[in-house]
Amino acid sequence: MLPRFSHLLSLLLLFISTLTLHSLTAKASPEFLYNDCQNTNTTTFSNSTYKTNLNTLLATLASNATAINGFYNYTVGSQASNTVYGLFLCEGDINPDVCQSCVALARNDLKQNCSTAKVGITYYDQCLLRYSNVSIFSTLALSPALVLYNVFDINIERDKFIELVGETMNDIKGEAARGTDKKFATKEAKFTDSDTLYTLAQCTPDLSTTDCNTCLTMCINYLDTGRQGARTLLPSCNVRFEIYPFYNFTATTAPAPAPVALSPPTRRTNTTAPPPTLETEANEKGISTTILVAIIIPVAASAAFLTILCYCLLRKKKEQKAVVQDKSAVDEITNVQSLQYDLRTIETATNNFSIENKIGEGGFGDVYKGTLSNGQEVAVKRLSEGSRQGAEQFKNEVVLVAKLQHRNLVRLLGFCLEGKEKILIYEYVPNKSLDHHLFDPETRGQLDWSRRYKIIEGITRGILYLHEDSRLRIIHRDLKPSNVLLDADMNPKVSDFGMARIFGVDQSWGNTNRIVGTFGYMPPEYAMHGYFSVKSDVYSFGVLILEIISGQKNSHFYQPGCTEDLLSYAWKLWKEDVPLELVDETIRDSYSRNEVLRCIQIGLLCVQEDPDMRPTMASVMLMLNSFSITLSLPQKPAFCVWTRTRSELTFPIKGLESDQSTSKSVPFSVNDTNKSENGAYSGIKTATLTELLKIFSRHTTSSAMETDMQMPCLVN
Repeated sequence: MLPRFSHLLSLLLLFISTLTLHSLTAKASPEFLYNDCQNTNTTTFSNSTYKTNLNTLLATLASNATAINGFYNYTVGSQASNTVYGLFLCEGDINPDVCQSCVALARNDLKQNCSTAKVGITYYDQCLLRYSNVSIFSTLALSPALVLYNVFDINIERDKFIELVGETMNDIKGEAARGTDKKFATKEAKFTDSDTLYTLAQCTPDLSTTDCNTCLTMCINYLDTGRQGARTLLPSCNVRFEIYPFYNFTATTAPAPAPVALSPPTRRTNTTAPPPTLETEANEKGISTTILVAIIIPVAASAAFLTILCYCLLRKKKEQKAVVQDKSAVDEITNVQSLQYDLRTIETATNNFSIENKIGEGGFGDVYKGTLSNGQEVAVKRLSEGSRQGAEQFKNEVVLVAKLQHRNLVRLLGFCLEGKEKILIYEYVPNKSLDHHLFDPETRGQLDWSRRYKIIEGITRGILYLHEDSRLRIIHRDLKPSNVLLDADMNPKVSDFGMARIFGVDQSWGNTNRIVGTFGYMPPEYAMHGYFSVKSDVYSFGVLILEIISGQKNSHFYQPGCTEDLLSYAWKLWKEDVPLELVDETIRDSYSRNEVLRCIQIGLLCVQEDPDMRPTMASVMLMLNSFSITLSLPQKPAFCVWTRTRSELTFPIKGLESDQSTSKSVPFSVNDTNKSENGAYSGIKTATLTELLKIFSRHTTSSAMETDMQMPCLVN
């Protein structure tokens, strides 16, 4: 009797274990993450053919969401002006029913939130749905990007974990790219004896192997691999890693091979008979109903207890995970009070703003190191009194900027606003700024090429986040080495982003009366006319790349026997086919030739005179990480001519708009000059240095502009 009882109990426990394992790995209902609507126009959409076709498309996609590979695309419309293209992609491990549910939710979201947009995309936890008025099929799309990550860092064997994530992601990247029906792959890797890393990568099946590989490379570069989990979603692909199982293992493993038929066929008496029920098997073996009930009730109670326990553990895990996305930000800030510090606390932390605590100064104010009462080190920026904002507007702007979170941005922790004092509190970054290391002959050698390349990539990620992935789409407008800080591991963190907003400077796209920034890093269309856009930051970034490669500051560039500034010197070397002569001599024995050449070319592409020809930061990221992409040839950089004998500063203004109102552009006098042997330009607008100083004094404030007026120039 006892062996029979044990056998039955083992079967029941196995059944309960299977249910418990299923509950641990089952997918939750689809969760909305983010949507993006473009080309919105209420007027043209009213009763339009395009809107009708869009509704038809969304309905068709939803009805085909049971596609076996979780992917489907469709087109509606016969004319180019009203044709709409759409597709959906479900995570490769979910079943068709869950996929259909997710696509239905995504369709409803687009109909509600993008009802007047010609281009739309929505990301859910388990699927994405997108449409456009141009073909999106078999086409690599890298924007908009959604980056999410766990708020908790890896604290044990961090370096080993980061390396493991990189290696594992690289493995599944290739596996997913080589897929056919599903470009989808998962992989587990042991981190410690008790911990496992779980990873996933997926592309839309219509991508080529090369495009899928490129897309996944971009995704992986966005990941913060020092976290307990992170994921990146792009329109064409997505990746994810966690330290707990988050996908369906049965759906990601290959199906068992079909049984081989016996020859000759063997007849089995129980082949077509249904499997015996639990009650039948028990009765056949002589167990009474009473005993059976006595067995089942305790086991069922145990199963219920285990189910409740697992639910509580999973809920706690989900609460701890607190996934962050750039639309809701890390640690969602619900009120101003959560960010506000009182002045007495800041004075105590900085020893009453003592000179010993001062660690820097800039156009917006001085910076002090402080230590709060809990021991946390902070950087305190005491803003100068040039801000035009009122108290409430200042608070609102600080709250918005504080929600921008990225590993390559310095985190804004809070502010203090009392009397005339406007103070910002940042995380403290210990290794000072990039210019401290890059331009000091004694410390420059610490930055070998691998570190410099890592710094270039990190700055790219930070600015790309500001331009395309953050909720505010910030234009930095003062990107330079002193605004790039280095953490304990020499990872770059861009600082002073959003300062134009916080300080009260016009931050709309287009034209501004009030120029902020540093000469030498400003593109000419901004310095002379106040025109700014994301391409203004791209220009500054190009200058920064060339400075990192050369170890020389653009505004104080000097080479023995050379009369050129850094940009024109780099251009000259490029034209003469000897660009590697630009490389800092302290790293000439350790650099990667291909990486340096590529970075020089990217730098020159970024500083081109025509803003439209400069790449976006998304393109820069792709160029840095995919050597299979052929770069275009750069055109001449924007620079000016400095003539010492005549004390004149001369700007080429080819390609700039000259019909703008003089109240919003810099007024230049016209001087005809003839081209001479020293390389001056003929027939261009010029202004003397004295005139320029007067001009910029009217268009800038001392609090928002560095005092040394340096422009990229040719010295004669």
